[in-house]
Amino acid sequence: MDRESIEWRVSEGLTPYPQALAEMEARAAAVRDGSAPELVWFLEHPPLFTAGTSADPAELFNPMGFPVFEAGRGGRYTYHGPGQRVVYLVLDLEKRGKDIRNFVHSLEEWMIAALGDLGVAARREPGRIGIWTGDGIGEAKIGAIGVRVRRWVTMHGLSINVSPDLSHFGGIVPCGIAEYGVTSVAALGVEPAMNRIDFALERNFPLFLRFLTPASQVA
Repeated sequence: MDRESIEWRVSEGLTPYPQALAEMEARAAAVRDGSAPELVWFLEHPPLFTAGTSADPAELFNPMGFPVFEAGRGGRYTYHGPGQRVVYLVLDLEKRGKDIRNFVHSLEEWMIAALGDLGVAARREPGRIGIWTGDGIGEAKIGAIGVRVRRWVTMHGLSINVSPDLSHFGGIVPCGIAEYGVTSVAALGVEPAMNRIDFALERNFPLFLRFLTPASQVA
């Protein structure tokens, strides 16, 4: 159940959302029946919005006419686009404690640690979804989480705003939270190279696994 048993994939260019969704669905079924390894998949999408199972149509404005996809994950509306690192995880929670709350907590810890490596002080905020940075009028969301678990296999995952066009978020109320804005690594004045966040995420992946897997189940 260590890093070596998980397929690690980084896709170049922009991956169409329907293709990614179909790939996740197929891999989740294969992980469940034991015919394929777990997967951590790094990618970017063209500009689009996804609707979670709690999406409220009143929170979708979409003046630029981006495509909108039903995601099947929890949550509300989320934006994906170039300059945003999306990480999809197809993991078997049956081997990792069967605890969805802990899975989400572990994703949060992973994102916070990776952003910290880049010099971005990120955190949770009670009662809010996602990962946040800044204070006062500068407080904003820098990362999002949306997951689905079927037969104890996870799908979807997280996104970190590295250098996206932040104006695109104006087409929705991101994750249903209207009181705060969104920001990015680039907007905070940090070098926004995608390979830097990728390296930080990979470096901190063992931390994620430690949080995720109960000590009694570590080989």
